[in-house]
Amino acid sequence: MRQPYPSVPDAKRLKELESENTRLKKLLAEQMFENDVIKDGLLLVKSGCSVTPLISF
Repeated sequence: MRQPYPSVPDAKRLKELESENTRLKKLLAEQMFENDVIKDGLLLVKSGCSVTPLISF
């Protein structure tokens, strides 16, 4: 029979997984943002727009 509440090790593991999930979601959001910025820049270059970059690499 299953217990109605998780045991202490299960609760600890759940908390670790939730923390990692949050971290991975942030990484994904940052990567998606970077991809959008790159795509926008490529569209500007492709359209022949002369735009001064805000960031120099």
